[in-house]
Amino acid sequence: MRGLVFCSLLVAWGLAQGDVLKVGSKRFTESYILGEILIRAAADGAVHRQGLGNTGILYAALKSGSIDLYPEYTGTIAKEILKLEGNPGLAELNRALAPLGFGVAVPLGFNNSYALAMRADRAQALGVRSLGDLAKHPALKLGLSQEFIGRADGWPGLKAAYGLPLATPSGLDHGLAYEAIAAGRIDVMDIYTTDAKIERFQLRALEDDRKFFPRYDAVLLHRLEVPKRFPEAWARLQKLERRIDEGTMIRLNAAAELQGRNFAEAAALLDAGPESVKKIERKFLSVLFGPDFWQLTRQHLELVFVSLAASIAIGVPLGILSHKVRALTQVVLGVVGVIQTIPSLALFAFLIALLGAIGTLPALIALFLYALLPIVRNTHAGLEAVSVGMRQAALALGLSSAERLRRIELPLAMPSILAGIKTSAVINVGTATIAAFVGAGGYGERIVTGMSLNDSATMLAGAIPAAALALIVQGAFELGERRFGWVARARVGPA
Repeated sequence: MRGLVFCSLLVAWGLAQGDVLKVGSKRFTESYILGEILIRAAADGAVHRQGLGNTGILYAALKSGSIDLYPEYTGTIAKEILKLEGNPGLAELNRALAPLGFGVAVPLGFNNSYALAMRADRAQALGVRSLGDLAKHPALKLGLSQEFIGRADGWPGLKAAYGLPLATPSGLDHGLAYEAIAAGRIDVMDIYTTDAKIERFQLRALEDDRKFFPRYDAVLLHRLEVPKRFPEAWARLQKLERRIDEGTMIRLNAAAELQGRNFAEAAALLDAGPESVKKIERKFLSVLFGPDFWQLTRQHLELVFVSLAASIAIGVPLGILSHKVRALTQVVLGVVGVIQTIPSLALFAFLIALLGAIGTLPALIALFLYALLPIVRNTHAGLEAVSVGMRQAALALGLSSAERLRRIELPLAMPSILAGIKTSAVINVGTATIAAFVGAGGYGERIVTGMSLNDSATMLAGAIPAAALALIVQGAFELGERRFGWVARARVGPA
């Protein structure tokens, strides 16, 4: 039974991949939009695995074949992936990438560099114009993105190059940092130079007087077999070369971040003029019941209930084992308890590295593992609660150990087991929103998108259905507990 469950998961995941061009993107506005531009250009059913996270996750997905290509930047490829010094061109990058099975192509036409920025009025008051000037103000509060803090060409290298005395802060989501700097909660943030919000929030990009940051020209990082596997799609993608200058990219970013367009709508404006970008009021109800609502609902339900079914199939036998074999009680309960303490994103990252895949499979396995503890513990506790008198009565009737378990102990333990399954189901509904960070879809996709855009309507359009689903699941299980608890007690007895 256990093997059948996991085989079913593997088969379902494999069938879902198909031989279509799979485009990935990172978890910030520009990358989302570029991903949409790429699938529009490629056509032929190309799919967008959007918002997968940082460079490490996208590169792992590329290595495993979970995606075929994604928009990347030359400076990131050189510094983060290849660990090259200087500012290498495309030819040098391709020579270094070829032994790894990758290549770069189709320079899109714009450079989106990193920079640090301050509010213009604050920078003016402190006399800060360049990165070197920051050394004179060690009390400034930094709000840096998690990826920038962890990159060699980000904060660690920048701090060393300029001898900055500022302490490394905790990571802050890029979209939220704009609101924080506008409210004065932070003084300095990292930006991308094509960010649409730089002008809106009246920020000053500090001069990189020591030329620390390399060029970050937008290109396609792809698996080498892609041009041969998808020749027609690749020919269409090549037509994007030099099509997007910095002004165009800022305009498209503004369409998503400032004018209320979704990423697909922003991408569709590539060939439109600036006059076509008009602000759209993003209303909560229209976002909540948008065209993706039923697709996201289906994905979320699949994540929750497929993983829950696997957890029941394995968790209940483990609970019985921990009750029957006293030597294994603490081992079984201890292991499932430790799994529950692992942070979800850390577990997802580990599974991606272990499986060499992103998307549904690692998400299902992670949710399956998180759902084990309540089921195992409640099964064990329910069996432990069966009275000595009931066990003795079963012995007096001459029932075997297996018959006692099936006819007496499990029916009496059923309310406790159902309570554990209910707890696991409700936990899974919430935890499944994190699966969007590895491209598994569900309501979390809206939450991740809303965080990228700093748009509360989109975030709530993901959070509220998840909360409502958790309440529905809890209510359904409570009805089931009452019904099956009464039936189970009524059926206790000899054959």
